[in-house]
Amino acid sequence: MTSRAKFQLRTYVYLDRMQPQFAAFMGTVTQGDLPITGMAALYVEMAPSNEVFRMVDVAVKVTEVRPGAQIVEREFGMLEIHSMAQSAVQVAGQAILDRIGCRETDRVRPQVTSVQTITNVDPYQAQLLNRHRKGSMLIPGQTLFVLEAAPAAYITYAANEAEKATTVNLIHITSVGRFGRLYLSGTEADMMAAKRAALQALDSLEGKE
Repeated sequence: MTSRAKFQLRTYVYLDRMQPQFAAFMGTVTQGDLPITGMAALYVEMAPSNEVFRMVDVAVKVTEVRPGAQIVEREFGMLEIHSMAQSAVQVAGQAILDRIGCRETDRVRPQVTSVQTITNVDPYQAQLLNRHRKGSMLIPGQTLFVLEAAPAAYITYAANEAEKATTVNLIHITSVGRFGRLYLSGTEADMMAAKRAALQALDSLEGKE
């Protein structure tokens, strides 16, 4: 068991079914096994960062889940596991919690740090974002929705739930670091629906302030 005096469970978030654009985007940035649409996934962020190695070891040995990410930064470590079997991901997640001596609600509760909606995006601003995106192109004239939250890995849940709720173009996701960021585009009405879904998703997650 990991010492709880030193360990912090920053993010623990379960995705029941990866949406098509979300899964496709993650396939462009993952360092491990490639996810596909319909898979369940679990994102866990922790401190100290090196604990991520032991947690991946626990997860992959208890069920047939596949590791997509094992990331170590200066402060935080993050892992992602996925499987077509929701039960396999849930069992692996519980094994991680048992190993660290935590409950799911011991995680840090997500906090929204910035919400921006930009209508009728200018062509030059669109090009600036397109140079660095890994997902869809941002088309001039569309509405851009940008969400920032902490801890970073929670942004994956917001992105997946937003795609479930409405028609979106997934431009980019940053899910590692101190803040997570999500960029979506589409019609103004669709971005308002995506905003509601993303914010409701984060607000629904219990945890410690």
